[in-house]
Amino acid sequence: MTKVFFGLVLSITFLIASKGFVSYVVDGQTYEGYYSSPSKNAPLVFMVHDWDGLTQYEVKRAKMLYDMGYATFAVDLFGKGVRPTQRDEKKKLTGALYKDREKMRVLLNAGLEVAKLQGANINNTVGIGYCFGGAAILELARSGADLKSFIPFHGGLKTPMGQNYSKTKGSVFVFHGSADASVSMQDFANLTNELETAKIPHEMSTYSGAPHAFSVFGSSRYHKKADESSWKRFSEILDETLK
Repeated sequence: MTKVFFGLVLSITFLIASKGFVSYVVDGQTYEGYYSSPSKNAPLVFMVHDWDGLTQYEVKRAKMLYDMGYATFAVDLFGKGVRPTQRDEKKKLTGALYKDREKMRVLLNAGLEVAKLQGANINNTVGIGYCFGGAAILELARSGADLKSFIPFHGGLKTPMGQNYSKTKGSVFVFHGSADASVSMQDFANLTNELETAKIPHEMSTYSGAPHAFSVFGSSRYHKKADESSWKRFSEILDETLK
């Protein structure tokens, strides 16, 4: 199927099964997201990957959500097959999107459109993101996207100059490691103040001793207590927020 979306051509290759990768084209570039749903009209978790691209980490999280009764669409912001392994390449890819926020928003909204075309219930959705994906999910929040909640895990928390949360429609929940050397506690405090000023319902959680990327299984930064505690609270938020 092909349609015009935000002035761009969006082509989608449909899935046959309830779980698997789905390819789509935005502005001439092919992207590959991951969709899973345990049942028709299951509440949706819209997921944004970290700076590694969409890998088996996001697929594993989607499987965990599937077992909990939630659908997931993991959007791809880098392009099909673009899965950087070197730090310089990761910085280049994320840096390009940080500099072009309009493109980031187009890709995020295209992902929501693809999820809808797969049968996902985007009217009953929360958005989550990891690291770079956390910054992207806050970008989606500031854009005015009609999601019920926006939830960054160890994400970038700075608000770009000229932006604010005046258009944000859903609540914001932040999971942050207080030992994060990449995203400071000052960033955490500043975001808290911004959300309070904008009267956005929010909940800000920190985990002592947890570094940046504390939820990444098997990595040197993995912090079991912070991961399990944040996932438990996240599960509660899903129960409280989604029908």
